Amino acid sequence: MRTRPLKVALLGCGVVGSEVARIMTTHADDLAQRIGAPVELAGVAVRRPSKVREGIDPALVTTDATALVKRGDIDVVVEVIGGIEPARSLITAAFEHGASVVSANKALLAQDGAALHAAAEEHGRDLYYEAAVAGAIPLIRPLRESLAGDKVNRVLGIVNGTTNFILDKMDSTGAGYQEALDEATALGYAEADPTADVEGFDAAAKAAILAGIAFHTRARLDDVYREGMTEVTAADFRSAKEMGCTIKLLAICERSKDGASVTARVHPAMIPLTHPLASVRGAYNAVFVESDAAGQLMFYGPGAGGAPTASAVLGDLVAVCRNRLNGATGPGESAYAALPVSPMGEVVTRYHISLDVADKPGVLAQVATVFAEHGVSIDTVRQQGKDGEASLVVVTHRASDASLSGTVEALRKLDTVRGVASIMRVEGE
Repeated sequence: MRTRPLKVALLGCGVVGSEVARIMTTHADDLAQRIGAPVELAGVAVRRPSKVREGIDPALVTTDATALVKRGDIDVVVEVIGGIEPARSLITAAFEHGASVVSANKALLAQDGAALHAAAEEHGRDLYYEAAVAGAIPLIRPLRESLAGDKVNRVLGIVNGTTNFILDKMDSTGAGYQEALDEATALGYAEADPTADVEGFDAAAKAAILAGIAFHTRARLDDVYREGMTEVTAADFRSAKEMGCTIKLLAICERSKDGASVTARVHPAMIPLTHPLASVRGAYNAVFVESDAAGQLMFYGPGAGGAPTASAVLGDLVAVCRNRLNGATGPGESAYAALPVSPMGEVVTRYHISLDVADKPGVLAQVATVFAEHGVSIDTVRQQGKDGEASLVVVTHRASDASLSGTVEALRKLDTVRGVASIMRVEGE
């Protein structure tokens, strides 16, 4: 074993960073054996240096992250500060001064992953980011290494624990959205400002990363269709149960049937209770991968939290350090396919539409005519009426999102349709 340690700079020492530092210290001997050399925490960049950080030598703490990554003796920079800047500049500087990088920064990778990969390649360094998607769940490495010889056709998953906790509570208790969100906040699953989670921004960034790796195509956050879950109601769950389904916020990345393009989207959807993702409860994550040779694979586990995310970071750290010792680099960006990302209008799936209509003869015929005129085939219809008001629930066969949008716009113009109460996609069948 080499006795000279590999030096690691840690950017950020919050929930995840403090766990990374703790594991590096408590598992130092095991890590050294697995890597082939000791690893040494050489510096920790933070915003508030006066804060007491148990187990970290105060002499290692600095507020000058730029100076730390430019030291020249740093072998690996671990970036867990998040956001776009200064993370982007710090990672670029790390490459320029000879360090490889391990990051958990999904937002930055979804926005500028191609440029960061190019910088890593230019300087002959590694860029690893297992922790950027689904926390502790090994997903990035299986997609870009274990399945490198296969053709991935679809990635379907629950990649945000906060939203899954909220929807699971709504499903199991009958609670409304706000009530479930309040409980998630009280338990620490939801941030004080939960927008990034409940509006799908977090999941969309992860979807962009997954699509890029799975389909060997550059996909950015702007390529991902995003729809939040704040409008999901207890009534939607009741309808889902009547169909033998539940509701999940899904990230879906898939190839077109002819293989000439891909789509990436995040939105709430009904899925059958028989689908493996339907049984994912609480704040857990799970990702379902479909490929030509391997068939169907499912990856499941805790998708967030200090220790689980740190586990993924340390796994990358071991791999990068091994590469460093061997004078090699691991897999970089694979974007050779360069497939176009199709707009949401071209996505084909099933739909569950709930309408508030007048309770009088001929309404169903009018509604059915609108669907037919837009080429959307109806699978089932359920109608309930009372005191001149009625609800009409229509479940369609597979249709394009553009066709469905045109249908809904036409329905809104009917005098007999008081309102479109809910539109929900049906997936996983």
